[in-house]
Amino acid sequence: MAPVAGASTTLTRLPELVPEPVDLPESLAGLRAEVRAFLAAERAAGAWTPRADVWLSGWDEGFSKRLGERGWLGMTIPPEYGGHGRGALERYVVTEELLAAGAPVAAHWIADRQIGPSLLRHGTEEQRQAFLPGIARGEIYFGIGMSEPDSGSDLASVRTRATRVDGGWELSGTKVWTSGAHHAHAFFALVRTEPRDDAHRHAGLSQFLVELDRPGVEIRPIPLLTGAHHFNEVVFDKVFIPDSRVFGELGNGWAQVTGELAFERSGPERFLSTYPLLAALVGELTAAGAVDPGTRRRIGSLVSRVWTLRAMSLAVAGALESGAAPELAAALVKDLGTRYENEIVDAARLLVDTPPDPGAESGFARLLADAVLHAPGFTLRGGTNEVLRGIVARGMGLR
Repeated sequence: MAPVAGASTTLTRLPELVPEPVDLPESLAGLRAEVRAFLAAERAAGAWTPRADVWLSGWDEGFSKRLGERGWLGMTIPPEYGGHGRGALERYVVTEELLAAGAPVAAHWIADRQIGPSLLRHGTEEQRQAFLPGIARGEIYFGIGMSEPDSGSDLASVRTRATRVDGGWELSGTKVWTSGAHHAHAFFALVRTEPRDDAHRHAGLSQFLVELDRPGVEIRPIPLLTGAHHFNEVVFDKVFIPDSRVFGELGNGWAQVTGELAFERSGPERFLSTYPLLAALVGELTAAGAVDPGTRRRIGSLVSRVWTLRAMSLAVAGALESGAAPELAAALVKDLGTRYENEIVDAARLLVDTPPDPGAESGFARLLADAVLHAPGFTLRGGTNEVLRGIVARGMGLR
């Protein structure tokens, strides 16, 4: 059989796309047991109720501070910046347990997942000292200022501009779908510092570290149909940003953002957002008695695939620990993981005759309601599936 034209080029690039598999060291079993015991005690005390998609909706500053007290935030931040100098795999274990339990992690989520590592890579010494200790304590919260009205996932089309003024920059424009901005202290904003060049659409973009209490910043809520408030529109009206809050290199914003997205797209949240619903679904089916073979096969498929996705996500975590930024592999994890999460929602609606109930305090109906309401956003946050597939295809030399 004759070789397919271009096949050898594609195959030789696959190792670059998929990092080496990683096994968690047995030494982390003690850490996992410690986190589980803490979560069980919190549940027993009624401190919170498990929910689905907790890294968006589970805002609980007290819980975040309790994690900080135990050294489970800022785990990979060096001690000189208030962190704990631990590895990415140790952080992975803690994150996995929090998500599987449906614990309220939204307050610290973006700061701990993206902002801390980004500050270590690109921040100035002053910026690190100003923000990293508070992130590690669970006391400083961040949002992300990337998306804009009418831009969708096309970040190269951003129109928010920063204009040079005496001592800094003047920021004008709008960011949208900014999770938690109404609670957050600051966010990273991707803006234009040079006129747009259609031949080089990613050039002329820079990042700024914007404290959200600055004059000229207006935060407008974007409520869900239920009235819940997670998303916001953030409007800048000639907001002054001092030079000390330029983040990274001017004009290097696109490269910095794509590096950050490796942290955003590859973590266990990309396949565990609906895990509490899957666990509740198994409980409902078990309580109902005999389960037909078709249902067993469907549940078995979901359970086995979570382990496959976990192995892929762990491989990216291992690459991040070694200092790499595997953007392509992260995009693949995000695409496959968010589709999987929606399949859990579909299975729960089909296999159990219990409708979603946003008014329920807890239980299967509450978890199903959370998942149904948030499911449309699974494939949007961190880039649409279509955008992610384009990234992977280009990385494999297919387009």
